[in-house]
Amino acid sequence: MGDRMSEAEVHAFLMGDPPHTGKLATTRKDGSPHVAPIWYMLDDDGNIRFTTGADTLKGRTLRRDPRAAFCVDDERPPFSFVIIRGTVELIDDLEQVRHWAGIIGGRYMGADQAEAYSERNGVPGELLVRLRPEHTTSERDMAL
Repeated sequence: MGDRMSEAEVHAFLMGDPPHTGKLATTRKDGSPHVAPIWYMLDDDGNIRFTTGADTLKGRTLRRDPRAAFCVDDERPPFSFVIIRGTVELIDDLEQVRHWAGIIGGRYMGADQAEAYSERNGVPGELLVRLRPEHTTSERDMAL
């Protein structure tokens, strides 16, 4: 069994390089689960930020029910993970969407691509999502 991570270790894990994708879990209208991979970034307050289309399944489920679970794992030995549960705020202000789309795109694709992702994802119909952590579970070095 591994050890629980400290708050600083959780932050370092979530912001690791190279970045891992997050897996966002939401609940469909019929109560069944939906999980989707996402690119994300942490803001200064420790909230998870990501973008999605307002008309995507993620966008629709989060509008109907703002509760979500989010998981990031390192699938390489000795294996570690962080799971966050919380509620989201949906933000359609295009200036904020563009700003965070550039930061997130630059994190995953390189700083030279940040502006392209800002322009691509900072358009009407896109949302910025802020997931506020309410409960965090973590484990590091599970195979040791």
